[in-house]
Amino acid sequence: MVQYNFKKTTVVPSGKDFIDIILSRTQRQTPTVVHKGYAISRLREFYMRKVKFTQQNFHEKLSAIIDDFPRLDDIHPFYGDLLRLLYDKDHYKLALGQVNTARNIIGKIAKDYVRLLKYGDSLYRCKSLKVAALGRMCTVIKGISTSLAYLEQVRQHMARLPSIDPNTRTLLICGYPNVGKSSFVNKITRADVDVQPYAFTTKSLFVGHTDYKYLRYQVIDTPGILDRPIEERNIIEMCSITALAHIKAAVLFFLDLSGSCGYSIEQQAALFHSIKRLFMNKPLVIVCNKIDLQPLEGLSEEDMKLVMDMKAEAIKSVIAQGGDSNDEGVLLTMSTMTDEGVIAVKNAACERLLNQRVEIKMKSKKINDVLNRFHVAIPKPRDTKERPPCIPPAILEARAKANVETEKRKLEKDLEEENGGAGVYSASLKKHYILDDEEWKEDIMPEILDGHNVYDFIDPDILQRLEELEREEGFRLETEADDDFEMDGKELTEEEQALLAEIRRKKKLLIQEHRIKKSTAESRPIVPRKFDKDNKYTTERMGRELSALGMNPTSAINRVRSRSISRRGRKRERSLGREGEAMDIDNDQSNKKLRAMSRSRSASRSRSKSRPPGEVTPGEGFKDSTQKQKAIKIAKKSVKVRNKNARKGEADRVIPNLKPKHLFSGKRSIGKTSRR
Repeated sequence: MVQYNFKKTTVVPSGKDFIDIILSRTQRQTPTVVHKGYAISRLREFYMRKVKFTQQNFHEKLSAIIDDFPRLDDIHPFYGDLLRLLYDKDHYKLALGQVNTARNIIGKIAKDYVRLLKYGDSLYRCKSLKVAALGRMCTVIKGISTSLAYLEQVRQHMARLPSIDPNTRTLLICGYPNVGKSSFVNKITRADVDVQPYAFTTKSLFVGHTDYKYLRYQVIDTPGILDRPIEERNIIEMCSITALAHIKAAVLFFLDLSGSCGYSIEQQAALFHSIKRLFMNKPLVIVCNKIDLQPLEGLSEEDMKLVMDMKAEAIKSVIAQGGDSNDEGVLLTMSTMTDEGVIAVKNAACERLLNQRVEIKMKSKKINDVLNRFHVAIPKPRDTKERPPCIPPAILEARAKANVETEKRKLEKDLEEENGGAGVYSASLKKHYILDDEEWKEDIMPEILDGHNVYDFIDPDILQRLEELEREEGFRLETEADDDFEMDGKELTEEEQALLAEIRRKKKLLIQEHRIKKSTAESRPIVPRKFDKDNKYTTERMGRELSALGMNPTSAINRVRSRSISRRGRKRERSLGREGEAMDIDNDQSNKKLRAMSRSRSASRSRSKSRPPGEVTPGEGFKDSTQKQKAIKIAKKSVKVRNKNARKGEADRVIPNLKPKHLFSGKRSIGKTSRR
């Protein structure tokens, strides 16, 4: 059972939120209607109630904060030292002290202003005293805003601390960084501690749980410790030292025999001897990890001597506790990579811790009261004949068969690791073929094309012919390289050189023109002008050519000018005709005459003609205009009643007010609870 659960600590609001919470609660839970015509005693009572209610809420909220935060002197020494280590003890006590002082000051303010309100002689005087009282209380809370913010940060960090019970059965794992402590915890518990191939991956205490002999054990993974004076150790290392100093647990000191952690066995032995005082009166197990990389028997004499010295120290601690001098369960080897010896280490540590706890209980005075209540009966043998257990042969055969079936089957992953790993091993897809002869599985399958075996048509001398072909190709390339030459102009005449210079100049101009076009491609029109790039085809030229052919070019020239995009400043002319009218006019008529003729026409011809409502357009679904007018008449008749009653329809744009303010704001007066 965990005694300390810091996750249930009350949330500490900020100074501004604190004031908003209390004042809004005062506004909601106290009367708000008062009139100057009330008796003065009623006015005094009204405002005294508000001041007292506000002070009571402040007191309750601040008291909950003070009571929920642990007092360092009253909790278990492990948690006391851990909190002193993680948070500055003086700062922590100062923040709680400021909150306590603010609570007392608010109580005195409320007491003083209630006394003044007893002598208030008017509504204005009582209200002013109430405002002053609440304002002074809020000023006090603003003064401790920094302390409240600090306590909230402490609360959030404490909520992330692991739930450790200092009094239960515990296995404590310690040692240098990167020696395999977190991997061991992940193997024997369901904890998911991050494991990385570098030092100080674990930066705080992690807790897992495991079972042994139907009992629950707590496994604590501590951060790595370095061999240096305690004054130079950082907060991460001091977490481990605090756990070793205050928790009664079986200690597992991990050694990395391979040295892959970055520290030699000599450095690890020095750390063991520097912190061995923390192992007093605790079961100690020295665990040699990573034997898959370096077995214990393969160590040098110096390293073996260091390991044996640590084993001797562990045996001395066992003897000091009153145990046997045998070395069983003191020095164990294992590998978290191959799982070799992991369960044996866990069982040995749990067994030693269980024996020690039983011995301590047997030596206590409470055991006498328990032993008087029960009697253990031990049956006496009736003769010297041995009676071994009888197991039927069928059961023995079934067990043997089950053992054979449960042998580990080699998977494709195991074969991959044995044959070089991923990228080297290629799985065979033919090994599961069902054939008459097992040797046929790896035969090369013939490739059949058009009913013929491709292998029958392969030239046996194909490699030799390929080499000859490559040599011939290389010879041809060398010949072509000799024949190739670059025209430098030295062998040309003066006319040919001038012509070559002109060609090269035009080529450069084309390249530059192409680059300019490419750079201005986005700003050019989408459909470029394909003809008349040099503006050779003008209206004057067209008029001359048409006149030479004996045709009148005036109408054609006017039509071109009316379509011209460049004539943007010119007004648009009126169209002269409708359907079926001729558009060509004589060249003697000027634009003024055209405009005069246009004005003389009816106004209906100068604007677009609208479609009558009864006209049927394709796609409307009506047979003729009569049917459409009948449908329009029926539609108008159907909405006549609704329009007459001024009811909204599906075409009306309405923004409904789902919560009218007069129904959902303000306080309800007496007897009005049924309105909503």
